[in-house]
Amino acid sequence: MKQHCRQEKKTFWQYFRQNWVLYVMLIPGLFFLFIYKFLPLYGTLIAFKDYNIFTGNNPLDAIAKSPWVGFEHFKRLFSSDQFFKVLKNTLVINGMKILWLFPVPIITAILLNEIRIKTYKAVTQTVIYVPYFFSWVVIFGIFYSLFGSYGIVNTIITKTGGERIGFFTDPQVFRGMLVFSEGWKEVGYNTIIYLATITAIDPTLYEAAKIDGANKWSQIWNITIPGILPTIVLMLILKVGNILTTGFEQVLVFYNPSVYDVADIIQTYVYRLGIGQMNFPLSTALGLFNSVVALILIVSSNAVSRKTLGRSIW
Repeated sequence: MKQHCRQEKKTFWQYFRQNWVLYVMLIPGLFFLFIYKFLPLYGTLIAFKDYNIFTGNNPLDAIAKSPWVGFEHFKRLFSSDQFFKVLKNTLVINGMKILWLFPVPIITAILLNEIRIKTYKAVTQTVIYVPYFFSWVVIFGIFYSLFGSYGIVNTIITKTGGERIGFFTDPQVFRGMLVFSEGWKEVGYNTIIYLATITAIDPTLYEAAKIDGANKWSQIWNITIPGILPTIVLMLILKVGNILTTGFEQVLVFYNPSVYDVADIIQTYVYRLGIGQMNFPLSTALGLFNSVVALILIVSSNAVSRKTLGRSIW
């Protein structure tokens, strides 16, 4: 047994000596992971302390010297009506995005794969992919020029005898604007993921299906969709797991006080508490709650997928 372990250790060091450059390339990534992911975990102690930034010589020292209060901040958080409002908004907005936007890139990828004119396919693919590289500030400017109170869309509506629609100020319309703008920006990127998976499917499967007399819809249903099903499951698990953590930049740029009641999500509420009101303990408690729930969701959705579909991330 000891000899076997020595052999394994020797084999590893042999591999290390042969591929040491790969391990050197890991160093920047590990450094980034430690600095931006593991080191900030120390800050979660603020959620359990009566944190005062002036208690110590620096913010880290202030965390250590601040007195413990246990779960006091969580009790305040869960007893607040505002908490349940932002939780509901987060679930509704991101739930709408999953419901309406998740199938779109799948359908788009399948349709693009059926285009046989390479130039038209490349142009179409580029056009739907380009918005992904725009920042949310740029996208807000584009959408406001189109859907603002005096934008192109409202100008056309008024000239045809209709009334202006407050796309950015009407609570009944604003969530739809968030979903639509998210789709315009993100669908192209997700389409590339599914399209890459489709191109990896063995072409002989389609040839065999044609010989057996299968039409195009039958090929899509029996070959294409099963072929991309693992990717669909992976993307859905990630979407469900991040249902409480996505949309911050978009909402922060798009929303305004007139739609706070329907648009204020957990992350924007944390931002306003922590940066706007300097209430670091409460905002940290909310952020920690958000992370724990996200972890539970992603583990649960992975387990459900493994039991029902036989496919999972791990």
